[in-house]
Amino acid sequence: MSSTTPAERRRRMNALPPLRESDADAINGFLDALWAETGAARNTLDAYRRDLEGIARWRDGAGGGLAALDRAALFDYLAMRSREGYSPRSNARLLTALRAFFAHLRRRGVRDDDPVALVEPPRQPRPLPKALGEAQVAALLDAPDVGTPTGLRDRAMLELMYACGLRVGELVQLPATAVNLRQGLLRVTGKGGRERLVPMGEEAQHWLERYLSQARPVLAGGRTVPALFLGPDGHPPSRQRFWATVKQAAAAAGIDPARISPHGLRHSFATHLLNHGADLRALQMLLGHSSLSTTQIYTLVAREKLRQLHARHHPRG
Repeated sequence: MSSTTPAERRRRMNALPPLRESDADAINGFLDALWAETGAARNTLDAYRRDLEGIARWRDGAGGGLAALDRAALFDYLAMRSREGYSPRSNARLLTALRAFFAHLRRRGVRDDDPVALVEPPRQPRPLPKALGEAQVAALLDAPDVGTPTGLRDRAMLELMYACGLRVGELVQLPATAVNLRQGLLRVTGKGGRERLVPMGEEAQHWLERYLSQARPVLAGGRTVPALFLGPDGHPPSRQRFWATVKQAAAAAGIDPARISPHGLRHSFATHLLNHGADLRALQMLLGHSSLSTTQIYTLVAREKLRQLHARHHPRG
Protein backbone atom coordinates (compact mmCIF):
# COMPACT_ATOMS: atom_id res chain seq x y z
CA MET A 1 0.00 0.00 0.00
CA SER A 2 1.43 3.36 -0.95
CA SER A 3 1.51 6.44 1.24
CA THR A 4 -1.87 8.13 1.60
CA THR A 5 -2.90 11.73 2.13
CA PRO A 6 -4.15 12.98 5.53
CA ALA A 7 -7.67 13.27 4.09
CA GLU A 8 -7.58 9.65 2.92
CA ARG A 9 -6.33 8.52 6.32
CA ARG A 10 -9.18 10.37 8.03
CA ARG A 11 -11.70 8.69 5.72
CA ARG A 12 -10.27 5.27 6.53
CA MET A 13 -10.35 6.02 10.22
CA ASN A 14 -13.97 7.12 9.99
CA ALA A 15 -14.79 3.81 8.26
CA LEU A 16 -13.44 1.74 11.17
CA PRO A 17 -15.91 0.08 13.56
CA PRO A 18 -17.10 2.23 16.46
CA LEU A 19 -15.20 2.09 19.72
CA ARG A 20 -16.24 -0.80 21.92
CA GLU A 21 -17.57 0.06 25.37
CA SER A 22 -14.85 -1.89 27.19
CA ASP A 23 -12.12 -0.01 25.31
CA ALA A 24 -13.87 3.32 25.91
CA ASP A 25 -14.02 2.62 29.65
CA ALA A 26 -10.33 1.66 29.76
CA ILE A 27 -9.28 4.80 27.86
CA ASN A 28 -11.50 7.11 29.93
CA GLY A 29 -10.16 5.63 33.17
CA PHE A 30 -6.57 6.14 32.02
CA LEU A 31 -7.11 9.74 30.91
CA ASP A 32 -8.93 10.66 34.12
CA ALA A 33 -6.04 9.22 36.14
CA LEU A 34 -3.44 10.98 33.97
CA TRP A 35 -5.15 14.33 34.44
CA ALA A 36 -5.49 13.83 38.20
CA GLU A 37 -1.88 12.67 38.65
CA THR A 38 -0.01 14.98 36.28
CA GLY A 39 -2.36 17.82 35.40
CA ALA A 40 -1.81 17.02 31.72
CA ALA A 41 -3.02 19.74 29.35
CA ARG A 42 -6.32 19.32 27.52
CA ASN A 43 -4.56 19.21 24.15
CA THR A 44 -2.34 16.36 25.40
CA LEU A 45 -5.32 14.42 26.70
CA ASP A 46 -7.19 14.91 23.43
CA ALA A 47 -4.20 13.74 21.40
CA TYR A 48 -3.75 10.63 23.58
CA ARG A 49 -7.45 9.88 23.25
CA ARG A 50 -7.30 10.05 19.44
CA ASP A 51 -4.25 7.78 19.36
CA LEU A 52 -5.65 5.18 21.75
CA GLU A 53 -9.10 5.17 20.17
CA GLY A 54 -7.49 4.76 16.74
CA ILE A 55 -5.65 1.57 17.61
CA ALA A 56 -8.59 0.27 19.64
CA ARG A 57 -10.99 0.72 16.72
CA TRP A 58 -8.45 -0.86 14.37
CA ARG A 59 -8.36 -3.94 16.61
CA ASP A 60 -12.18 -3.92 17.09
CA GLY A 61 -11.96 -5.93 20.29
CA ALA A 62 -9.63 -8.60 18.89
CA GLY A 63 -7.76 -10.61 21.50
CA GLY A 64 -9.46 -8.90 24.43
CA GLY A 65 -9.36 -5.32 23.22
CA LEU A 66 -6.83 -2.57 23.75
CA ALA A 67 -5.96 -3.59 27.31
CA ALA A 68 -4.80 -7.01 26.01
CA LEU A 69 -2.72 -5.66 23.11
CA ASP A 70 0.38 -7.77 22.42
CA ARG A 71 3.63 -6.81 20.72
CA ALA A 72 2.79 -8.62 17.46
CA ALA A 73 -0.44 -6.64 17.07
CA LEU A 74 1.39 -3.41 17.92
CA PHE A 75 4.00 -4.10 15.22
CA ASP A 76 1.22 -4.83 12.70
CA TYR A 77 -0.43 -1.52 13.52
CA LEU A 78 2.84 0.41 13.28
CA ALA A 79 3.60 -1.28 9.95
CA MET A 80 0.20 -0.22 8.62
CA ARG A 81 0.79 3.37 9.73
CA SER A 82 4.22 3.33 8.09
CA ARG A 83 2.74 2.16 4.79
CA GLU A 84 0.09 4.86 4.94
CA GLY A 85 2.63 7.61 5.51
CA TYR A 86 2.06 8.64 9.12
CA SER A 87 4.87 10.93 10.22
CA PRO A 88 7.59 9.85 12.67
CA ARG A 89 6.33 12.51 15.08
CA SER A 90 2.81 11.06 14.97
CA ASN A 91 4.06 7.51 15.55
CA ALA A 92 6.31 8.64 18.41
CA ARG A 93 3.34 10.31 20.11
CA LEU A 94 1.30 7.10 19.68
CA LEU A 95 4.04 5.11 21.44
CA THR A 96 4.18 7.69 24.23
CA ALA A 97 0.41 7.41 24.72
CA LEU A 98 0.59 3.60 24.76
CA ARG A 99 3.49 3.58 27.24
CA ALA A 100 1.54 5.77 29.62
CA PHE A 101 -1.61 3.66 29.11
CA PHE A 102 0.11 0.36 29.92
CA ALA A 103 1.98 1.87 32.85
CA HIS A 104 -1.45 2.82 34.21
CA LEU A 105 -2.73 -0.75 33.68
CA ARG A 106 0.32 -2.20 35.43
CA ARG A 107 -0.17 0.08 38.45
CA ARG A 108 -3.77 -1.15 38.68
CA GLY A 109 -2.72 -4.78 38.37
CA VAL A 110 -4.54 -5.28 35.06
CA ARG A 111 -1.29 -6.16 33.25
CA ASP A 112 2.05 -7.37 34.51
CA ASP A 113 3.92 -6.61 31.27
CA ASP A 114 4.27 -3.77 28.77
CA PRO A 115 4.02 -4.60 25.04
CA VAL A 116 5.63 -1.24 24.22
CA ALA A 117 8.76 -1.96 26.28
CA LEU A 118 11.95 -1.93 24.20
CA VAL A 119 10.07 -0.61 21.13
CA GLU A 120 12.29 2.16 19.83
CA PRO A 121 10.51 5.39 18.89
CA PRO A 122 11.09 6.47 15.29
CA ARG A 123 13.93 8.90 14.74
CA GLN A 124 12.61 12.35 14.07
CA PRO A 125 14.22 15.21 12.24
CA ARG A 126 14.32 18.34 14.35
CA PRO A 127 12.78 21.02 12.16
CA LEU A 128 13.76 24.57 12.90
CA PRO A 129 10.88 26.88 13.90
CA LYS A 130 9.73 29.11 11.05
CA ALA A 131 10.14 32.70 12.14
CA LEU A 132 9.00 35.74 10.19
CA GLY A 133 11.21 38.74 9.60
CA GLU A 134 10.51 41.84 11.64
CA ALA A 135 9.09 43.70 8.65
CA GLN A 136 6.82 40.75 7.89
CA VAL A 137 5.56 40.70 11.48
CA ALA A 138 4.80 44.42 11.26
CA ALA A 139 2.81 43.86 8.06
CA LEU A 140 0.94 40.94 9.62
CA LEU A 141 -0.02 42.96 12.69
CA ASP A 142 -1.25 45.83 10.51
CA ALA A 143 -3.49 43.55 8.42
CA PRO A 144 -6.74 43.35 10.48
CA ASP A 145 -9.45 45.95 9.87
CA VAL A 146 -9.53 47.68 13.24
CA GLY A 147 -12.68 49.55 12.24
CA THR A 148 -14.74 46.49 13.21
CA PRO A 149 -15.06 44.82 16.64
CA THR A 150 -13.69 41.51 15.37
CA GLY A 151 -10.90 43.25 13.47
CA LEU A 152 -9.89 45.18 16.58
CA ARG A 153 -9.98 41.91 18.54
CA ASP A 154 -7.79 40.22 15.92
CA ARG A 155 -5.25 43.05 16.07
CA ALA A 156 -5.12 42.82 19.86
CA MET A 157 -4.72 39.03 19.73
CA LEU A 158 -1.92 39.17 17.16
CA GLU A 159 -0.14 41.94 19.05
CA LEU A 160 -0.39 40.06 22.33
CA MET A 161 0.77 36.76 20.85
CA TYR A 162 3.86 38.38 19.36
CA ALA A 163 4.59 40.62 22.36
CA CYS A 164 4.29 37.80 24.89
CA GLY A 165 5.33 34.74 22.89
CA LEU A 166 2.09 32.93 23.66
CA ARG A 167 1.05 29.52 22.44
CA VAL A 168 -2.20 29.58 20.45
CA GLY A 169 -4.00 27.59 23.15
CA GLU A 170 -2.78 29.98 25.83
CA LEU A 171 -3.97 32.98 23.85
CA VAL A 172 -7.52 31.85 23.10
CA GLN A 173 -8.05 30.57 26.65
CA LEU A 174 -6.93 33.73 28.45
CA PRO A 175 -9.42 34.90 31.07
CA ALA A 176 -10.04 38.63 31.42
CA THR A 177 -8.60 38.42 34.93
CA ALA A 178 -5.18 37.49 33.46
CA VAL A 179 -4.58 41.11 32.43
CA ASN A 180 -2.96 43.67 34.71
CA LEU A 181 -2.98 46.91 32.71
CA ARG A 182 -1.56 48.97 35.57
CA GLN A 183 1.61 46.89 35.69
CA GLY A 184 1.59 45.92 32.01
CA LEU A 185 1.70 42.22 32.84
CA LEU A 186 -0.11 39.13 31.65
CA ARG A 187 -0.60 36.03 33.82
CA VAL A 188 -0.40 33.00 31.53
CA THR A 189 -1.28 29.42 32.39
CA GLY A 190 0.85 27.14 30.23
CA LYS A 191 1.48 23.44 29.86
CA GLY A 192 0.99 21.37 32.97
CA GLY A 193 -0.88 24.24 34.62
CA ARG A 194 2.35 26.19 35.15
CA GLU A 195 1.81 29.93 35.51
CA ARG A 196 4.15 32.67 34.35
CA LEU A 197 4.06 36.46 34.28
CA VAL A 198 4.93 38.05 30.95
CA PRO A 199 5.33 41.78 30.20
CA MET A 200 3.06 42.99 27.39
CA GLY A 201 4.97 45.96 26.07
CA GLU A 202 3.50 49.35 25.21
CA GLU A 203 2.21 48.53 21.71
CA ALA A 204 0.37 45.36 22.71
CA GLN A 205 -1.03 47.08 25.79
CA HIS A 206 -2.30 49.95 23.62
CA TRP A 207 -4.24 47.60 21.32
CA LEU A 208 -5.49 45.52 24.21
CA GLU A 209 -6.85 48.62 25.95
CA ARG A 210 -8.61 49.66 22.72
CA TYR A 211 -10.11 46.20 22.38
CA LEU A 212 -11.30 46.16 26.00
CA SER A 213 -12.91 49.60 25.78
CA GLN A 214 -14.30 49.55 22.21
CA ALA A 215 -14.76 45.97 20.97
CA ARG A 216 -15.20 43.56 23.87
CA PRO A 217 -18.37 45.22 25.26
CA VAL A 218 -19.94 44.91 21.80
CA LEU A 219 -18.94 41.26 21.42
CA ALA A 220 -20.07 40.44 24.97
CA GLY A 221 -23.50 41.88 24.23
CA GLY A 222 -24.03 43.04 27.78
CA ARG A 223 -23.22 39.64 29.27
CA THR A 224 -20.61 38.95 31.93
CA VAL A 225 -18.16 36.60 30.21
CA PRO A 226 -14.92 35.35 31.84
CA ALA A 227 -12.93 34.92 28.59
CA LEU A 228 -10.72 37.81 27.49
CA PHE A 229 -11.18 37.42 23.74
CA LEU A 230 -14.67 36.88 22.36
CA GLY A 231 -16.27 36.09 19.01
CA PRO A 232 -19.54 37.54 17.69
CA ASP A 233 -21.40 34.78 19.56
CA GLY A 234 -19.94 35.91 22.88
CA HIS A 235 -17.69 32.85 23.18
CA PRO A 236 -13.89 32.75 22.81
CA PRO A 237 -12.64 31.85 19.32
CA SER A 238 -11.30 28.32 18.90
CA ARG A 239 -7.68 27.55 18.09
CA GLN A 240 -8.81 26.64 14.56
CA ARG A 241 -10.68 29.94 14.17
CA PHE A 242 -7.65 31.91 15.28
CA TRP A 243 -5.43 29.94 12.90
CA ALA A 244 -7.78 30.96 10.08
CA THR A 245 -7.44 34.56 11.25
CA VAL A 246 -3.65 34.33 11.07
CA LYS A 247 -3.84 32.89 7.54
CA GLN A 248 -6.16 35.69 6.44
CA ALA A 249 -3.87 38.32 7.92
CA ALA A 250 -0.86 36.70 6.24
CA ALA A 251 -2.59 36.75 2.85
CA ALA A 252 -3.53 40.41 3.32
CA ALA A 253 0.08 41.19 4.29
CA GLY A 254 1.46 39.42 1.21
CA ILE A 255 3.20 36.70 3.24
CA ASP A 256 3.70 33.26 1.70
CA PRO A 257 1.38 30.82 3.59
CA ALA A 258 4.29 28.36 3.75
CA ARG A 259 6.12 30.89 5.93
CA ILE A 260 3.41 30.98 8.58
CA SER A 261 2.38 28.42 11.19
CA PRO A 262 -0.04 28.38 14.13
CA HIS A 263 2.90 29.26 16.40
CA GLY A 264 4.57 31.55 13.86
CA LEU A 265 4.34 34.66 16.02
CA ARG A 266 5.62 32.74 19.06
CA HIS A 267 8.61 31.53 17.07
CA SER A 268 9.19 35.07 15.77
CA PHE A 269 8.98 36.48 19.30
CA ALA A 270 11.72 34.10 20.48
CA THR A 271 13.96 34.52 17.46
CA HIS A 272 13.75 38.31 17.44
CA LEU A 273 14.52 38.54 21.15
CA LEU A 274 17.61 36.39 20.67
CA ASN A 275 18.67 38.44 17.66
CA HIS A 276 18.49 41.55 19.84
CA GLY A 277 20.60 40.03 22.61
CA ALA A 278 18.10 38.42 24.99
CA ASP A 279 19.43 35.99 27.58
CA LEU A 280 18.50 32.35 26.93
CA ARG A 281 17.38 31.75 30.53
CA ALA A 282 15.12 34.80 30.44
CA LEU A 283 13.67 33.62 27.15
CA GLN A 284 12.99 30.21 28.69
CA MET A 285 10.95 31.88 31.44
CA LEU A 286 9.03 34.06 28.99
CA LEU A 287 8.15 31.09 26.79
CA GLY A 288 7.21 28.86 29.71
CA HIS A 289 9.56 26.04 28.72
CA SER A 290 10.23 23.51 31.49
CA SER A 291 13.62 22.66 29.99
CA LEU A 292 16.30 24.97 28.62
CA SER A 293 17.02 22.43 25.85
CA THR A 294 13.61 23.24 24.34
CA THR A 295 14.49 26.93 24.23
CA GLN A 296 17.93 26.31 22.73
CA ILE A 297 16.47 25.35 19.34
CA TYR A 298 15.91 29.07 18.76
CA THR A 299 19.65 29.64 18.93
CA LEU A 300 19.91 27.37 15.88
CA VAL A 301 17.50 29.65 14.01
CA ALA A 302 19.57 32.69 14.94
CA ARG A 303 22.81 30.98 13.87
CA GLU A 304 21.30 29.90 10.57
CA LYS A 305 20.23 33.49 9.91
CA LEU A 306 23.77 34.72 10.61
CA ARG A 307 25.20 32.06 8.31
CA GLN A 308 22.89 33.15 5.50
CA LEU A 309 23.78 36.81 6.02
CA HIS A 310 27.48 35.96 5.93
CA ALA A 311 27.10 33.91 2.74
CA ARG A 312 25.10 36.68 1.08
CA HIS A 313 27.21 39.68 2.00
CA HIS A 314 30.75 38.61 2.81
CA PRO A 315 33.12 38.84 -0.21
CA ARG A 316 34.35 35.34 0.50
CA GLY A 317 31.07 33.95 1.76
